[in-house]
Amino acid sequence: MTPLRFEKEKNYRYGVIIQKLKDIREIEKMYKNANKKYCGSFDTLFVFAKTAKIPVVRMIPDPTDTTFTRSISDTIGYTLVYDSLFGKREGFRIEDIAINPFNPEVKIKLEAGFIDKGGLKVPVFMASALNVDILKGLDEQLIRNYNASLEALNKFPGLKVGSMTEVSIDGNWE
Repeated sequence: MTPLRFEKEKNYRYGVIIQKLKDIREIEKMYKNANKKYCGSFDTLFVFAKTAKIPVVRMIPDPTDTTFTRSISDTIGYTLVYDSLFGKREGFRIEDIAINPFNPEVKIKLEAGFIDKGGLKVPVFMASALNVDILKGLDEQLIRNYNASLEALNKFPGLKVGSMTEVSIDGNWE
């Protein structure tokens, strides 16, 4: 039963961390739209989410278009990034997305920078958490075995979103 319990707990913990990484990705996308680069600091990202405003746009069909293929964008106001992304979550604290609840001493790692792609400097970011931190407290031999199987497949030993070597904002669970 130990491997089954391990798998069940691993899936639960992965679900928690994946949600945090998705939240980080959404803030990073908005940060990039505003600043033309990604952010490598949680403190800066949190300030951005709490203070930056994004337009609320209403799309209406163009009344002169009889084919109904064109539309008109109308900015009807502005809202905070935080309210747009997390406003409906009861008791949500943005500072908690940096914390791995299964090993609070180790934060989720956040990096940002630029890579050269075909002569262009392209902004990239990566947020990640290692299995040793996500699965802390579970059977250590099963964690080592799981990491060894990932290593044999040339896969990241944990969860991550984005990449510091590729132009991608995908998560390795997708």
